[in-house]
Amino acid sequence: MKRLRLFLGTELPVLAILLFGLGPWVWMMLTSLRPSAELSQSPIRLIPGSLTLVNHITLLARTSFVENLRDSLIVACGAVVLGLALSLPAAYAFSRFRFPGRRVLRVQFLVVNMFPVVLLILPLFMLLRSFGLLDTYFALIMGHATFTLPFAIWLMTGYIDGLPVELDESAMVDGATQLQVLRLIVLPLAAPGAVAVGLYLFIASWNEYLFALMLAGRRVRTVTVALQMFIGENTIDWGLLTAGGTLVALPAVVLFLFAQKRLVGGLTGGAVKG
Repeated sequence: MKRLRLFLGTELPVLAILLFGLGPWVWMMLTSLRPSAELSQSPIRLIPGSLTLVNHITLLARTSFVENLRDSLIVACGAVVLGLALSLPAAYAFSRFRFPGRRVLRVQFLVVNMFPVVLLILPLFMLLRSFGLLDTYFALIMGHATFTLPFAIWLMTGYIDGLPVELDESAMVDGATQLQVLRLIVLPLAAPGAVAVGLYLFIASWNEYLFALMLAGRRVRTVTVALQMFIGENTIDWGLLTAGGTLVALPAVVLFLFAQKRLVGGLTGGAVKG
């Protein structure tokens, strides 16, 4: 009886969630490995009759998808560097200092995330166009920072709140400055939180579509925009589209697998403070 309750109450719901989450990705991967002849069959078979890499080879050899992957990687890494460079000192200031307007500013960070991202597009587009920065890596990195930084600062502030203030005070008694305390004491201890924030910044930037569509063009084209090229007015190239979708999903999966422990620790550490 106890085993049945465990199966029905825990194992079965977890299995259902896994099937719901992994099902579309597995179907997309299987579709990308099907020959073109099978893709045109109706109804399409659940299990492919044969597997082939021709769609992936065609995608990488005959399209500009490799350059699009490079553009997405540059923008995502730039967003991570900029986000961490700004969120870490900002979170340290919110956590350790008491200054007028501190609570109001923290609430404002959450208020920014309540507005639809589309409201930021027009003013940001006009601003970047006036400086001649459209269709550049810098434009996309700055655009992504507008909607990722508020949550990154909030998460890091909660994590640093959980670090003992006595460590900072002991270091300053020994002659350390605030910057030295941040660099030598806080940052090493806040590494799990920084990893969680870095992964959030990377995945949010890697998967972002609207800013990449509006602020970039021919010189810079991320993979989310490049996938749209395989969707025509009357036809859809399912082989190339699913092959591209499979490749786009891999970086986030690999990063999560390598940093899973630090990610969970950082998210839970920042979720219960602040």
